[in-house]
Amino acid sequence: MRTHEPNSVGIVHKQYAHFDQPLHLRTGSVLERFTLAYETYGTLNADHSNAILIFHALSGDAHVAGYHTNDPDEKPGWWDDAVGPGKMFDTNRYYVICANVIGGCQGSTGPSSLAADGQPYALRFPSVTIADMVAAQRLLLDRLGIERLFAVAGGSMGAMQALQWTVDTPERVANCLFLAATPRSSTQNIAFNEIGRQAIYADPRWNRGAYYSEGQQAPEAGLAVARMVGHITYMSEHSLETKFGRGLQGHDQLPYTFFAPEFTVESYLQHQGEKFVQRFDANSYLYITKALDYFDIQEQYPTMADSLRRTSPDTKFLVVSFSSEWLYTAAQAQELVTALHTVGRTVRHHEVQADFGHDSFLVEVETMTHIVGGYLDEQWTLRGESIAAD
Repeated sequence: MRTHEPNSVGIVHKQYAHFDQPLHLRTGSVLERFTLAYETYGTLNADHSNAILIFHALSGDAHVAGYHTNDPDEKPGWWDDAVGPGKMFDTNRYYVICANVIGGCQGSTGPSSLAADGQPYALRFPSVTIADMVAAQRLLLDRLGIERLFAVAGGSMGAMQALQWTVDTPERVANCLFLAATPRSSTQNIAFNEIGRQAIYADPRWNRGAYYSEGQQAPEAGLAVARMVGHITYMSEHSLETKFGRGLQGHDQLPYTFFAPEFTVESYLQHQGEKFVQRFDANSYLYITKALDYFDIQEQYPTMADSLRRTSPDTKFLVVSFSSEWLYTAAQAQELVTALHTVGRTVRHHEVQADFGHDSFLVEVETMTHIVGGYLDEQWTLRGESIAAD
């Protein structure tokens, strides 16, 4: 039996919301029916005012905290340091929700799901955008009876979803927590994603996405390489150098071989690729990275400020960027902050000095707890004072 830490949410269960209604997508395509897998933590209060919707990044899922079993070897949810009693997202106070995105492979409808003919969609699955992910989430919130969220929050792709919420459904968001992200994917972002996709395409087992039949093997080699490329962008040169340097893997001197890792960083990246293919679908990787590439909050607007005028004047923004980040840079975050100021929105920006690159929002637990947890505490107190004044 697992002994949980005192502030763990403990055992949690994945839930499924099935929608027998069409989801109209930005491309003009329609999903006639779909499913969202989600998890919840904490308790929804009487007036449904304490809900926080957390969004996962590219490789994440709905399992943000806690455990699914009592297996002592099971790892906790991907942001377990942040969600739980007394943590950044304090489940003694807040009702936290996290859903696997449309296009994913952890219970929500995606390319590996069965279509109406009983066969996996594969590449018949329609292209999806960040806005489509948000549209599906809104239907989930409707079903849960939550009209307005105390906060939307996420890092990386999760922050993109949070920002999209404020533009598409401004009246439903009180606070937006935008962490380690960009308001629009850059050319460099698209370029790295395309390298990952090309690695999958080059794997003969991909078979143009048709690899789900019994006896067929998934394109694990291509997906592993895609993950290795992506993982490098999540770190910084400093963190790579500090963690690995030019250390050798199991050798006192260079063996000069192609058939085994020579440097520890090679072994590390191979391990990351091997772990990833055990839990992720290659076609989902294609669809979700495309959704990242498509993301541009000012799409269809002359300027970013014009798009952000759609947000509610009552919504407050917390933007957190990191000095060593080179995937989604501090300059990109500042562009969002400047546009928000231009349209008169209340925004607080922290550029954190941190050495871990993009992963800093996950690794810098103490700093993030101080910034994000402190911000939420402040806004919750102000909310209570406002109610009392009324």
